[in-house]
Amino acid sequence: MASIKDVAHHAGVSVATVSRVLNDHPSVRADTRDRVLTAVAELGYRPNAVARSLRTDQTRTLGLVISDVLNPFFAELARSVEDEARALGYSVVIGNADERPDLQDHHVRTLMDRRIDGLLVTPTDGGSPLMLDAARSGTPMVFVDRWIKGVDVPVVRTDGTDAVRDLVAHLHALGHRRLAIVAGPAATTTGRERVEAFRSALHEFGLALPADFIGQGDFQAESGRRVTARFLDLPEPPDVIFAADNLMALGAMDEIRARGLRVPGDVALAAFDDIPWFVHTDPPITAIAQPTGELGRAAVRALIDRVEGRTTDSVILSARLVTRRSCGEPEGSKP
Repeated sequence: MASIKDVAHHAGVSVATVSRVLNDHPSVRADTRDRVLTAVAELGYRPNAVARSLRTDQTRTLGLVISDVLNPFFAELARSVEDEARALGYSVVIGNADERPDLQDHHVRTLMDRRIDGLLVTPTDGGSPLMLDAARSGTPMVFVDRWIKGVDVPVVRTDGTDAVRDLVAHLHALGHRRLAIVAGPAATTTGRERVEAFRSALHEFGLALPADFIGQGDFQAESGRRVTARFLDLPEPPDVIFAADNLMALGAMDEIRARGLRVPGDVALAAFDDIPWFVHTDPPITAIAQPTGELGRAAVRALIDRVEGRTTDSVILSARLVTRRSCGEPEGSKP
């Protein structure tokens, strides 16, 4: 009986390409698709997931442990992961850590017990013992969005440094000089790096980031509201509040409005992680957008490379600034 490897060899393509053709993935060129389908017909290949699992000890199943499925960024990421995996002949089992290390460990343990072929993780902390053991156990693993320093696992992530610098340049050009940040958890790489990118950009433009203008959030809306309340209670509040994720930005906006203040008339607001809702708020929110769909697709491809024994490198994508009207941009400004 012909195998998928036989089909790939006969058609002169990779096993991954055969999987894409069999799952009707749109990225395959027409001539390549025709060669694969011809090879399938000539060899009489019939996919059988159960038999394949028994022969290869593979389940064609990937695990995804996501930080917070209610966060629109992670919801979109999960959708792109599931779509790409399905197109390549894999299923995905998702666990929501809810930004809790204990839940993260629970899902990692459960997924590994279910004999998944590989694991995608957005770590919620600096590396619990179970997470470190899983990374070193030989189970194919890829970190996505966040990572654990010192652990030899490929990372698929976005670099927001240039986009944060573009935001600070934009705010400076609008006349803002007192800029504050609602930071993410210091235990996460994204939490730390967004603060450092912000601090570095402010320094470039001759602006300071005093301790009173840094507030520790947890990537949840309530923390955005709490930190914003502290900023607004200062004798000299900031001109701009930059929230290091979308949910904290929405919490910040809630607090500003609860005090009867206006965005951007009384205080400007910007966010990391653009979401579709931001164009519908009043005013629409200036934000840094990540290529979330491509992030998820690239993470799946990297993980399947590891599952199928190929060399995998880390992937770094670029974020971009989307300007709207929440920072005092002129009426009629377009992204």
